[in-house]
Amino acid sequence: MKVLIVGAGRLGTQIAQVLAARNEVTVVERDDTRVSELRGVLRAHLLPGDACEPGLLERAGVSTSELLVAVTGRDDDNLVISLLAKRRFGVRRVVARVNEAENAWLFDRRWGVDVAVPATTPLISLVEEATGATDTVALLRLSRAGVEVMETTITAGSRAAGQALGEVTLPAGTIVATVVRDGRPTAPGPEVRLLPGDELLLVAHEATEQEIHAAFQ
Repeated sequence: MKVLIVGAGRLGTQIAQVLAARNEVTVVERDDTRVSELRGVLRAHLLPGDACEPGLLERAGVSTSELLVAVTGRDDDNLVISLLAKRRFGVRRVVARVNEAENAWLFDRRWGVDVAVPATTPLISLVEEATGATDTVALLRLSRAGVEVMETTITAGSRAAGQALGEVTLPAGTIVATVVRDGRPTAPGPEVRLLPGDELLLVAHEATEQEIHAAFQ
């Protein structure tokens, strides 16, 4: 599936990481510095520029994309991008992030939005909403391999805050696949010290979400 993601902040980067495993992903970001930071880190085609401009969307391949995910930090941008994608380019499925709760009423099919997702929605739920397909379960919960991908966020009140990753006792058959800090994913070693705001993606063979929560929270 061809996916176009607009916005390479923390959330957009995470979604690109997950979807790029089995899809052709392009990410548009207006911040040139952010694009430079992600080159060689994110396995996706990166394109700098303002996606509110139809010409840039065309260069990004919107006309052949099956899914567009607008996750910039500005609701007005997400709405304009969604409207262009649906009305001008006929993208089959458009998902848009709602940053400010008072703007939620605008995010509907009149603006080209198929699925409106509040900013507080967890990553996995957002990707499931975005793809709208049952095979998303195969992407995030790898049932054939008997493993599951889970997410947890370190807060100031988390028991793991300030600890090195190697000091955290993980459930059997569980590994930390990545730590996302300030929107940048890293392959963590045991010496990495966990900080409030860190988001962890874990691959588990038998552990439950409750066990993962107990280990970090």
